[in-house]
Amino acid sequence: MTTAETRSGSAAAAGGEPPAFAVDGVTVRFGGLTAMDDVSVDFRAGEIHGVIGPNGAGKTTLLNVCCGFQRPDAGVVRRAGRTLPALAPHQLVGLGMARTLQGVGLFRGLSALENVMVGADRHRRTGFTAALLALPRAARDRAALAERAHAALEEVGAAPYADRLPGSLPYPVQKRVALARALAADPELILLDEPAGGLGADDIAALESLLRDLSSRMAVVLVEHHMDLVMAVCDRITVLDFGRVIAVGDPASVQADPAVAAAYLGEETSR
Repeated sequence: MTTAETRSGSAAAAGGEPPAFAVDGVTVRFGGLTAMDDVSVDFRAGEIHGVIGPNGAGKTTLLNVCCGFQRPDAGVVRRAGRTLPALAPHQLVGLGMARTLQGVGLFRGLSALENVMVGADRHRRTGFTAALLALPRAARDRAALAERAHAALEEVGAAPYADRLPGSLPYPVQKRVALARALAADPELILLDEPAGGLGADDIAALESLLRDLSSRMAVVLVEHHMDLVMAVCDRITVLDFGRVIAVGDPASVQADPAVAAAYLGEETSR
């Protein structure tokens, strides 16, 4: 499957079920620049879906559309088959979605554990008033959130750093904490924006193993420049170039696609 699958959209989900998330015919323009041009792609449950392409291909714009940070000029966005006419970032948690950023985006004044607790806030049962009055149920709620956050840190291998401030942590550990914060929300779909950026070989190997584990319980969207990681873990890959989908398929078919080679080599290709 390569370019023939570029218009698969939401109808391509396995087993006849709607995909976890889909964009269909999405176009995004910034003034005279077309950042995404009639892009259709779907992300399925239990799958690691890579999104790759040269710099400026539209990868981050695609994630921004999926997260509601960018409103498309044309096209449709769907979550589990339901059209989302006006997706906004504050809706993500309620939709069972989470995203990491290219950087880490951690709160400097909070410990690693407290940063992850922010991600687990959807599980809070008490309101602001109970917390302000220091009611017993608020204390129990905070303890439960801390336990959930610690479990997320444990999963990513960052539990020993729970009490440390982000600025005192090595960058690879900060990346793990940022990922734990997203996982603490128990998402059904997680969007990862260059999670391997700035990591060494050992950390990338650990990330590869973690991604495989995550795919057993959620849809994983991986925007990444580390091709070895993408080819090793992804079930399907979408390739963007100048805001257009030029290939979709499994790693082997994408690697063999002449249009993909041409995009990365900077050669002209007809589309």
